[in-house]
Amino acid sequence: MAPGRPSRSNKRSSYTSYTSTITTIVFVTLCIVGVWMLTSDSFVPPQTTSKRSSSSTATTAVATTTNDDFSSSSVKTNDKKDTSSYEDNPGDLPDDAIKSDDSHQSDSNNNNINNNANDNNDGANGSSQENQTNANDPDKGASSTDDKQGSQDQVNGGNDVKNDEVNSENNNEDAAEVSTQGLHGKESDKEHGKQNENENQVSEESTVTQNQQSEENNEQSNDEQQQQQINGDTSGNQEQETASSQNGNDSQEGENKYTDKDRQQQQQKQGNQAENNDNSQGQSSEGNESGPGDNYKDSQSDVNEDQKPQQENDAATQEPQKPMLDIDKQKRIEEQQRLRAEDASTSQSQQQSQEEAQRLEETAYQRREHVEATSPAQQEHDEMQVQSDAHQDAQPNEESHKTDRSFPSGESSGIPKESKESKRSWSTQATQSENQKERRGQLGTGSNDSIYGYAWQLCNVTAGPDYIPCLDNEKALRQLHSTKHFEHRERHCPEDAPTCLVPVPEGYKKSIEWPKSREKIWYYNVPHKTLADVKGHQNWVKVTGEFLTFPGGGTQFIHGALHYIDFLQISVPNIKWGKHTRVVLDVGCGVASFGGYLFEREVLTMSFAPKDEHEAQVQFALERGIPAISAVMGSQRLPFPSRVFDLVHCARCRVPWHAEGGLLLLELNRVLRPGGFFVWSATPVYQTLEEDVQIWKEMSSLTANMCWELVTIQKDKLNSIGAAIYRKPRSNDCYEQRKHHSPPMCKNDDDPNAAWYVPLQACMHRIPVNEAERGTRWPVVWPRRMRMPPYWLNSSQIGIYGKPAPQDFSADYEHWKRVVSGSYMSGLGISWSGVRNVMDMRAVYGGFASALKDLQMWVLNVVNVDSPDTLPIIYERGLFGIYHDWCESFSTYPRTYDLLHADHLFSKLRKRCKLPPVMAEVDRIVRPGGKIIVRDESDAIGEIENLLKSLHWEVHLTFSKDKEGILSAQKGEWRPSTYTATS
Repeated sequence: MAPGRPSRSNKRSSYTSYTSTITTIVFVTLCIVGVWMLTSDSFVPPQTTSKRSSSSTATTAVATTTNDDFSSSSVKTNDKKDTSSYEDNPGDLPDDAIKSDDSHQSDSNNNNINNNANDNNDGANGSSQENQTNANDPDKGASSTDDKQGSQDQVNGGNDVKNDEVNSENNNEDAAEVSTQGLHGKESDKEHGKQNENENQVSEESTVTQNQQSEENNEQSNDEQQQQQINGDTSGNQEQETASSQNGNDSQEGENKYTDKDRQQQQQKQGNQAENNDNSQGQSSEGNESGPGDNYKDSQSDVNEDQKPQQENDAATQEPQKPMLDIDKQKRIEEQQRLRAEDASTSQSQQQSQEEAQRLEETAYQRREHVEATSPAQQEHDEMQVQSDAHQDAQPNEESHKTDRSFPSGESSGIPKESKESKRSWSTQATQSENQKERRGQLGTGSNDSIYGYAWQLCNVTAGPDYIPCLDNEKALRQLHSTKHFEHRERHCPEDAPTCLVPVPEGYKKSIEWPKSREKIWYYNVPHKTLADVKGHQNWVKVTGEFLTFPGGGTQFIHGALHYIDFLQISVPNIKWGKHTRVVLDVGCGVASFGGYLFEREVLTMSFAPKDEHEAQVQFALERGIPAISAVMGSQRLPFPSRVFDLVHCARCRVPWHAEGGLLLLELNRVLRPGGFFVWSATPVYQTLEEDVQIWKEMSSLTANMCWELVTIQKDKLNSIGAAIYRKPRSNDCYEQRKHHSPPMCKNDDDPNAAWYVPLQACMHRIPVNEAERGTRWPVVWPRRMRMPPYWLNSSQIGIYGKPAPQDFSADYEHWKRVVSGSYMSGLGISWSGVRNVMDMRAVYGGFASALKDLQMWVLNVVNVDSPDTLPIIYERGLFGIYHDWCESFSTYPRTYDLLHADHLFSKLRKRCKLPPVMAEVDRIVRPGGKIIVRDESDAIGEIENLLKSLHWEVHLTFSKDKEGILSAQKGEWRPSTYTATS
C-alpha cells in the first residue's frame, strides 16, 4: 500500500467524532486548495481536447471510452524508447476514491469496464513493461505488480488529475467533470460521511467538485509524509503521461510500490527530468506517427505540446505546492515555443537521417549487384582490387559493408568471362555435329541492329495456343518424302524464326503450385479431353469438374507409380534410387507420372514423348511441374551426350526396339552409362501372343549381341505386368568375343557426343578403358557427386574461366551459391515459393542449378551448340540438361516455365541472329506471371529491356556498371489484338 494510506484507515475509526471544528478546518482548507487549483501547473493536460458534457453521467461514459481507447492504443505504441526517467509513482491515489452521489450510481459499471480494459492491457504489456523497468532502474525491479484494483486507481486517478489541470483554468465545472472521469475506486462509509459534510459547507459547488475537495482535505490533514506523497503523485502522473506517449504501456504500472529509498532516488531524478523530457520528446513524436489511429495521434500530439513546459518545472513540485506566478506562465509559454521549434528541428533532422540511410542502402545494393558475378577465375585478384576500392569509396559505412558480405567476395564484374584458352581446349556441338555445320552456314551472320517498340501480333497458325514453331511447321511437313522413321514428329524449324506471339487459352488461370499440381491442374490451362477419354481407365488423367486430375497411374502401373517404383527396386536392389541411380531417361513418358513420383526417391527424370495423337501429354507433364520435352526416337540422335543416364525406362513406350537392326535401341545404348540399367516393361515380356513372342525372340537376340546382360524378369502381381531389366557392359571384353559382329562397332572418327541434328547409326561405341576417360567409373553417390569435380576432369586442361578444370569447377560451384543466396533469393523481388519449372538458358557447369538443389524446383540446363560442351559434366554431377541453339525455337509447349535464367547469353547470340525472335520465344515458353533473370553486357541489357517492355513485361530491376549489368522482369497477361497475315 502506498505511503499515507494507513493514516486514512486510522481516521475511519473516528469518523463519528467529527465536530464543527473540523468542518471549519475543512472549509479553510478547501479555499486554499481552490486557489491552488486555479493557478497550479503541476498536472499533466488531458489526453483529449474534445469538450465534455457537464452532466456527471455523460462524463463518466466519456471517461470509460477514453480510458478504453487509451488502453487499446497503448498496446500498439512503440515501446523501444528509454523510459527510466518517467517511471510511475505508485500509491498516489487512495484505495477508495471519494465520489459524488451522481457518480456513485454509475460507479459499479464503470469500475467493471475500466478494470477489464486494464486487465487486458496488463496481460498484453505486463511482461515487457517489467523487463524495461528493471533494465532502466534495478531498484525498481522489485516493485512489480500488486493487485489489479491498485492499477485501476493509478490509471484512472492519473487521468483525472491530468484533465483537471487544463479545464480548471477555464471553468470549475469542466474541471470537476473531468475529475469524475478519473476517480473510480471503492467507496467507504467514512468517505460518504466526509462527502456529506462537504456538501453542507459548499452546497453551491457541483458534486464532482466536492469529490476533489474532500480528497484534498484528507491529504491536507496528513503529516509531512503525506505532503511528500502529493508531490510524488504530481511527478508520477506527469511521468505516466510522458511514458504513455512513448510506450503506451507504462500507464499500466500503477500498481508498483516504492520504499522510502525509492522515493529519494525518484526525487534526485526529478532534478534532471526537464532535460530528459526534451530528449524523449522527439522519440514520443516518432512513436505517435505509428500510433493505432488518427484520433489517438491528434489527441496525443496535443498532450505532448502542453506537456513539455510542465515537465520543465517538475523540480518545483518537490517543495510544498505554491501558486504559480504570472511570470512563470510567461516563461512557460516562451519555453513551450522554444521546445516546439526544437521539436520541429529534431523531426526534420530525423527525416534527413532516414533519407540518408535509405540512400546509403540503395548505394550498397547497387555496389553489391555490381560485384555479384565475377568469374571465379578472377576472384583472388578481384578480391584485392575490391578491398583497395573500398578505401577510396566515398561511403565506407558499416551498412554497406554488411550488405556486400552477402555477395561473392571479390566479384567486381557482372559476368563470368570465358578464357581464350578454354575456347581452344573445349569442343562444341557445332563443331562435333557435321549436319549442324551445314545448318550453321545457312543461318548467316545475324545483325546487331536493335529493334525497339516492335509491333507484336498473334500467331495465325493451326496449333493456336499450343504452337511449337519447330514441331508445327506445316510448310516443312508437307515437303517430307517419308514418315517411316517418324520424321514428321522431329524438329523442322522455319527458315525465319517467328516473331509472333502465342495466344492464351480462354479461361486460363495461374498454375497450381507444386506439390498439389502433381495431382491436379486447371482444365482450361490445357483444355484437352481426348487423352482422358482414351487413357482414363488406366488412371493417366481424368476430367473432374474444372480440373484435370492425375491418379498417378500409367499403362503399366494402373495402381500407382510409387508401387511400381518400389517393385523395380525390389527386383534389382542395386538400382538404389536416389543414391546409385540419380538421373533417369523415361522414353514415351505419357503424362510423366513415373518421373513425377521419382522425385520422392531423390531421382531426376528426363521424360520425353512426341507431339502425336496423345495430344498434349508433355504439356500435361509440364503443367503438373514435372520435367519433360517434346521429342521422338526417329531418324536423329537425341539431343543428349553419350554415356550420361544412369537408367533408361520404357513402359509400353510403343518404340520398335528390335526393328532395323536395333537402330533405336542402339541410340539408348549411346546415352546409357556403362553399367547402367534398361527397364523394359512391355507385353512381349509377360504375354504369350504370337506377336509378343516373336518380338521377345528378336529382342533377346539383339540384346545378347549388344552384350547387354539380362539381370532379371519379374512380374508385378498387383498390376499384372512384367518387367525385364538389362544392364549395359562396363568393358569391351564381350564386344571382342562376339562371334557375329552385328550390330557393328562404330568407326573411330564417329563422335558419340555429337548429337545436334546427327542421323542415327546402327553401331555401338566402344567402352572407355583409360582411367582418365569419362565412363570408366560410376559417379559417387548423390548428393556428393553434385559437389565433387568429376574424376575425369584433367588438371592439365584449362577450365572455362581460365583455371585448371577441377579448380574451375569448384570455383563456379561456390560462385553460384553466393550469387543465389546473396542476391537472387532476396534482391530481385521474386517469390521463389511459386517457382517450380526453371531453365538455365546458358549453363556452363550447372552451378546455378546446383545452388537451387534444396528448393522445391528443377532446372533444365541448356548448353548452347556454339558454347564449350560441358553438358557431360552437368550429368556427371547428378543434374540434367539438353543441347540447343537459341536461334531456333525450343521443343516445349507454350507457357511451361516459371523462370528463365540467361547468363551472358544474348550478347553472344545476337552475333548470329536477331534478338526479337528470341524474345518472342522467351515470351512463348514463360507462363503468365513467370520471370526472367538476365546477366549480360550493358548494351545487351538495354536492348533486352526495351524488347521486354514492348511485350508489356514488368521490369523489376535493371542495373549496369562497367559495361555489365543485370535485369529482372515478369511476364504479364497482355496479348496483342491482331493476328499475323500468314501462318
